[in-house]
Amino acid sequence: MRTDIPPPGTTAISRHVQAKIATALQDTRVVLVVGPRQAGKTTLARLFAGPERPYLTLDDSATLAAARSDPTGFVRGLKQAVIDEVQRAPELLLALKESVDKDQTPGRFLLTGSTNLMAMPLVADSLAGRLEVVTLLPFAQAELAGTPGDLVDRLFDGGGLPAVVNPVVGDALMARVLNGGYPEALRRTSASRRQAWLQDYVALILDRDVRDIANIDQLDRLPRLLDVLAAHAGQLVNHSSYGAALGLTVPTAQKYVGILERLFLLRLVPPWSHNAVSRLTKTPKLHFLDSGLLAALRDATASELQKDRTRYGPLLENFVVSEVLKLITWSDKRLRVSHFRTKDQDEVDLVLEDRRGRVVGIEVKASATVRPQDLRGLRQLQAAVGDKFVQGLVLHDHDQITPFDEKLHAGPVSLLWQG
Repeated sequence: MRTDIPPPGTTAISRHVQAKIATALQDTRVVLVVGPRQAGKTTLARLFAGPERPYLTLDDSATLAAARSDPTGFVRGLKQAVIDEVQRAPELLLALKESVDKDQTPGRFLLTGSTNLMAMPLVADSLAGRLEVVTLLPFAQAELAGTPGDLVDRLFDGGGLPAVVNPVVGDALMARVLNGGYPEALRRTSASRRQAWLQDYVALILDRDVRDIANIDQLDRLPRLLDVLAAHAGQLVNHSSYGAALGLTVPTAQKYVGILERLFLLRLVPPWSHNAVSRLTKTPKLHFLDSGLLAALRDATASELQKDRTRYGPLLENFVVSEVLKLITWSDKRLRVSHFRTKDQDEVDLVLEDRRGRVVGIEVKASATVRPQDLRGLRQLQAAVGDKFVQGLVLHDHDQITPFDEKLHAGPVSLLWQG
């Protein structure tokens, strides 16, 4: 396994969802690639453009004006097309529906969007049955390392844990956490330059893209809200606390958090529930979708984290959560993602459940040592689901796999991407 990270631009880094998009275009009329800005959607979409499928971007002012002023005329002349940043002209969606209903040829339109368009009723209603959605997040470590990133599939398919090869631990692991996965940030060779880019990126998103999807009265509160949320990353969602910190009502705080989630800056992981366990927390958990962005918002540096490891835990947890979510984007399995937490605060950071009800639990620890009590949440989850429990895994800063019993293990975080 390669543990070095090739800077984007010096070598081609393939995106693992590319094959999924190609397959979808063969049998689906409209394919929508969604994910945060600067995650690589445009670069990936251009691979599918050509003379018969022209590339159009709504970031171009003239193209955007044409799409907004006459969406039906804009679409009428297109047999096929790649349309980038389609959320900027939601008027196009009804026109696209009419077009693909008249000509049902697969692969007619490849769309990209920097917001979760499926949260818009117009999209869900107009393109239902005609659309496949593929999520593209910033680079996964498996993509950077050139490895399959198939740990989740292996676990559900009975392949078990792979042997540890060249584990990434200590300072090397921390560097990956702090770098995150945004291609443009990774092009910067110094930590200060990466953080500067990430901070500018957030400012641009909050100033520009928010206006495309929502009318809000207190736009100036969003940067401060994002800072508050960064301080609470990895914790249970508390809209009352967020609102109190900024003088916002609870409904307003909840609305603003929802906007940030639609922009793929955040992910609220819902609670897992089961009839066999009554004392479960019913509150979602807050995570950022890029650990580098979270580190920039928290002004976290390697030297400071090495002095105070307590600050490292939330960053590592968000890193693992985002990496697992990336693995799921190219998996053929439809997995429900949640978290497990009892009233006694025994927890499992991620619960992955397939359509057959089989469960994999993943807990994250920043320490090199895993103690028996660190598996209490996993054991309770295992007891709740019984034979449906496939594997419980503690990912931590260590270089070996430690078995606790047949279905409970601890292992290196780098199992997520080693080949």
